[in-house]
Amino acid sequence: MGSFLSALKKRSPESAAEEEERSAVVSVHSNEAWKAQWKAHMSSNKLMVIDFSATWCGPCRFIEPVYKALASRFTGAGASFVKIDVDELSGSGSLGCMVDYLIGNREVDQDIAKEWRIEAMPTFVFVKGGKEVARVLGANKEELEGTVAQLMA
Repeated sequence: MGSFLSALKKRSPESAAEEEERSAVVSVHSNEAWKAQWKAHMSSNKLMVIDFSATWCGPCRFIEPVYKALASRFTGAGASFVKIDVDELSGSGSLGCMVDYLIGNREVDQDIAKEWRIEAMPTFVFVKGGKEVARVLGANKEELEGTVAQLMA
């Protein structure tokens, strides 16, 4: 329980930025950056693993170290790992989206979330050659690790 609560602990913007620089996960912060990632993916034969999450999502924070470890392990082996905060990329504020989510407003974050049919967070979408080849819903460590290992075999 303590480790779960520690994972939810708020980090300073400086420490989060430093951690992001060291990570093999590419965080996408704009639609332009997403388009560049997608274009790079389309010109390669790599597996792209996309983590759709939100800063306010407890399970997203819980699974983040597992996702980063997978990225460190498989990035050099022909996979790319991308993280998209659906609140940030849609241009909506996280707090407003969390309130909308909690009160059941299904119109929240329709841009990227609707395009990829994201209905729960975290959602991990596996793409190869521009096509979805697998999807993992929720913070299921074993399923996430197994799916990456299977698709990289």
